[in-house]
Amino acid sequence: MALEFLMVAVGLVILILAGDTLVKGAVNLALRLGIPALVVSLTVVAFGTSAPELLVSVQAILDGAPGLALGNVVGSNTANVLLVLGIPALIAVMHTAGHDTRRDYLYMLAATVLFIGFCLTGTIVWWHGIVLLTALATVLTATFMASRGEEIEVEGAEPGLSGWKMGIYLALGLVGLPIGASLLVEGSTSIARAYGVSETVIGLTLVAIGTSLPELATTVMAAIRRHADVALGNVIGSNLFNLLGIMGVAVLVGPVPVDPGFLAKDLWVMLGATLLLVPFVFLGRDITRGWGIGLSGLYLAYLAWALS
Repeated sequence: MALEFLMVAVGLVILILAGDTLVKGAVNLALRLGIPALVVSLTVVAFGTSAPELLVSVQAILDGAPGLALGNVVGSNTANVLLVLGIPALIAVMHTAGHDTRRDYLYMLAATVLFIGFCLTGTIVWWHGIVLLTALATVLTATFMASRGEEIEVEGAEPGLSGWKMGIYLALGLVGLPIGASLLVEGSTSIARAYGVSETVIGLTLVAIGTSLPELATTVMAAIRRHADVALGNVIGSNLFNLLGIMGVAVLVGPVPVDPGFLAKDLWVMLGATLLLVPFVFLGRDITRGWGIGLSGLYLAYLAWALS
């Protein structure tokens, strides 16, 4: 199995690097074309940073492993709350008072409930994808209207970046993403078959953790710099895009059946993790080291339960 684990590791590295270069190239091209910074931040950056998860989910469906796609999204959302907020809190306390993320959190909670409702039908199909993408477009429009006039610092923006470098960044991203996704999906499905577990479980654990690594790195740096709004906003935004954008596009490629075991526990763990954000979002509670221990411990317990 060494080769399969190597394929997963190499696939993850390629995905992370390709996603980063794609964002750099696309962001600077969009700004050079005169697209407003706020629009670039809400669309190009948001979709670009979710490109690895999107390519993995689409590739999984094309390869006949839709459970891996579903597990990736739900597992990533759970990991984003419990792990991506838990580990940085062990490093430094994140102060949330004064940072208003209530509106975005309510969007995420509504998206979670909508997604669970579709899962309860037994199979997520193309028209569910249309609804999810429509909801995403509505959220982006509302966010744009509410944020007009604010100064936005766009991630990946380099005003002096030359045209040929933009082209290289775009090419590396567009070529690297499908290669990384193919390696990750192929390696993951082989591991699942070898150990007798479902693709859904591999998606919930191995793939979900891997595709959450960029968010973890960003949040660790935000915690060190005492930017709690960045850390919390990063998690909320990522989860919202996973549910509405990634699954919205993925199910247009093919239907995604929902495993009964998935309905019994994993969806509700994701919802429970989402609700754990209430004290930070609405009550201004600091994400202390105690919370970090609790969140990280819950994630380890969930992993043990998922793999049992």
